[in-house]
Amino acid sequence: MSRSSVASRPSSAGSKASQLFLAFESRIAPAMRRLGEFPFVVAVRDALPWSFIGLAAAFVAILGIELRTGFGAAQPLGLRLASALLPAFGVMSAALVAVLPVRLARAAGYRLAPLVLGSVGGFILALPRPVEGNAIAYLRAFGPSGLFIAILACAVTAAWIAALRRIAPPAAADYIGALLAIATFAALAALHVSLPAAIAAALHPIARLGDTYLALMVIVVIETVLWTAGVHGPAMLAAVITPVYLTMQMQNTHAFTQHVALPYIVVVSLFLFVFPGGAGATLPLAALLAISKVPRLRRVGRATIVPALFNFNEPLLFAAPVVFNPHFILPFVGAPLVLATVTYAAVALGFVARAAFYVPSSVPTFISTYLATQDLRALALVAFNIALATVIWYPFVRAYERHVAAK
Repeated sequence: MSRSSVASRPSSAGSKASQLFLAFESRIAPAMRRLGEFPFVVAVRDALPWSFIGLAAAFVAILGIELRTGFGAAQPLGLRLASALLPAFGVMSAALVAVLPVRLARAAGYRLAPLVLGSVGGFILALPRPVEGNAIAYLRAFGPSGLFIAILACAVTAAWIAALRRIAPPAAADYIGALLAIATFAALAALHVSLPAAIAAALHPIARLGDTYLALMVIVVIETVLWTAGVHGPAMLAAVITPVYLTMQMQNTHAFTQHVALPYIVVVSLFLFVFPGGAGATLPLAALLAISKVPRLRRVGRATIVPALFNFNEPLLFAAPVVFNPHFILPFVGAPLVLATVTYAAVALGFVARAAFYVPSSVPTFISTYLATQDLRALALVAFNIALATVIWYPFVRAYERHVAAK
């Protein structure tokens, strides 16, 4: 990845912002990159997109089945969608436990067959007992804890393999480790230890802590600051953040189906309001560049405005550039912080409904925020957020135009 000439000029380091950026780039960013390259983090990060494909496919299939059978025909659309989405999360967990060991075997150099055997075997043994009702009802029951069970099953298998490789040849260590992982989950089942119940109990205090304004600010800062130094912040945090906040999102969906108050404000879909256009709230940046008087910037803006509408901004981040560019650090970090503050306040005060549904970030912002909340007021909030982000981005874009034109 090449740095822009803007970021590499000594004259750019004169301001305090540039000095802080250079210190972050030289000291903190390398450590974060090393953490992001840890094999298990890499594996979870790479496996999650595939599990989301499983979620989408299952949602469409289950919704089709329920519509054909007339299930919930008299119910509002939101409830019918929720009844299909909850069991789809169970399928997502099964997809994750199938893909995660494949990715981990590639990242850590383990043998694939024993890692898959231990992970899938442990996952099956950890599922809730007894199996009651039809398949869709069962998927709906274990969905909220399924992601953590899938990750835990793979992690336990990998831990046994890593420990045994210190004292035994790799081939033997891998297969014995897989068998010991299965034996571990079998012993827990024999002792009537419910991992879903344990996960739910452990997640409760974590969720309460994560459902705060401070937690929201910390996530936004980490994601955006890492991006300015060329580290994919959302991808690096996905292994830790996504399972927690997606589980909280599922609990909101479940509450929606029960006609009770949604328990959480900060869930995955809340970030649809915070990052219009992608990390850094860069939809206004693409629009402003598209009408720039500087030909090169205008070409960049017009080429990236359509992807930005679908919240895909990697081309913009490296073409403008935003990455390694001190001119854009403050709005890239500051705009989402302001939008997160406004959004949290609006939802906490009841001006906009809490997000009940998970909606992929690739869905355009105005559509996704309404689908997530089933609230028309969400459209007004996201319009206000985009206007506010435009005001924040505008002076920095104009200053950067003058800088580029003067070169």
